[in-house]
Amino acid sequence: MISVRNLYKHFGGVQAVNGISLEIKTGLITGLIGPNGAGKTTLFNLIAGIFPPDQGQILLDGEDVAGFKPHQLFSKGLLRTFQIPHEFHSLTARENLMMVAPNQLGESLISAWFQRKTLHQQEREIAMKADEVMEFLNIRHVADELAGNLSGGQKKLLELGRTMMVDAKVVILDEVGAGVNRTLLREIGDAIELMNQEKGYTFCMIEHDMDFISRLCNPVIVMAEGKLLTEGSAEEVKSNEMVIEAYLGRGAS
Repeated sequence: MISVRNLYKHFGGVQAVNGISLEIKTGLITGLIGPNGAGKTTLFNLIAGIFPPDQGQILLDGEDVAGFKPHQLFSKGLLRTFQIPHEFHSLTARENLMMVAPNQLGESLISAWFQRKTLHQQEREIAMKADEVMEFLNIRHVADELAGNLSGGQKKLLELGRTMMVDAKVVILDEVGAGVNRTLLREIGDAIELMNQEKGYTFCMIEHDMDFISRLCNPVIVMAEGKLLTEGSAEEVKSNEMVIEAYLGRGAS
């Protein structure tokens, strides 16, 4: 789904991503781990179009999209969530989902004036899809609640729901478990598994909770100092001496 080839990004004198190459394979849930400062979030920002790379390729379904803007990648089915959710806090949960649906007639002044019947029908269909998404994610009970009033975990589920409103090809998740209690974290894990197994979503996630990574991800990619350190199953990387040293320091293994 995504192939990163010889990617570089520096900020001043800091080489945040240093010639990394990796693949995110279609239909899998790939984990991305590494110590603080490893370059994980910078890599995600490059893939998601937040920053342009200094050098290298980012292939999405074989197309080089390095330097594409986030809205261009959105139209191609690549979505990214954030460690801190970016909900529209003054809109309801349902309205947050409805905002995401593409190609809405209401976005055109001409359509709003001259295609009102079709517009209202489209809005009803989008609202029905939003309700179906919330039912799937087990948050139907907060549909009419202002998104700003939701718990951290519910906001993370709402972000997953927004990716379902556009039938994304690949979703990159930045610390989806951060600040979430264990009960809701299990629900988020269940939702990701269902989206992967039943809906065919491809995921790549940054996460520090190794239990969460071990439950969901195979393969797991490890970064350190802007480079690819190793890749394998969760059990393989947890027992890898290079990974232990990167996290805990030389001699820890």
